[in-house]
Amino acid sequence: MPGFFGYAWWQEAHGQDLMRNKEKPQIEEDNSMATMDNLAAAFAGESQANRKYLAFAKKAEDEGYPQIAKLFRAAAAAETIHAHAHLRVMGGVKGTADNLRAAIAGEGHEFQVMYPEFVAEAEKEGHNAALASFKNAMAVEEIHHGMYGGALAAIEGGRDLQTAAIYVCNVCGNTVVGSAPDRCPVCGVPKERFFEVE
Repeated sequence: MPGFFGYAWWQEAHGQDLMRNKEKPQIEEDNSMATMDNLAAAFAGESQANRKYLAFAKKAEDEGYPQIAKLFRAAAAAETIHAHAHLRVMGGVKGTADNLRAAIAGEGHEFQVMYPEFVAEAEKEGHNAALASFKNAMAVEEIHHGMYGGALAAIEGGRDLQTAAIYVCNVCGNTVVGSAPDRCPVCGVPKERFFEVE
């Protein structure tokens, strides 16, 4: 997917032009798009490194290497710092209402455009593991889209969401407010596979 990590992709997926942010640093006009593309690519790379290193840390723990696991978690934390810095410089962190609008646009893009294309390709290639992973994510991104819509309605009404527990399925990522279901409606695992978000 050409330009997947570039600024144009970011703008399309999140429905906004971050270059218009008045808080962004002044960059010479002829270099601004290259720099914004570089920031978007760096943000994507650092974000992926964070997730990858956390997965590596879990594997190291499972294999009995707690100090190596700690090293992976430390590096993951550093990658988060880098990703947040790049996102701020791109002007990607705004007020909560605008952040919710960006999240709605991003989740909408994922479940309406990106994942359907990925599902079709995986089906065509007969890659069943990828197909299951894509379908789970697509279903959950639609759930997130709706949740963010509800949060935006709340904030536009001048209030926060009602206090409630939020649970996430550790298999598919399904996210529920209130209490975990007996079985995950997305992937079918039992209630015990949900964890509460603090």
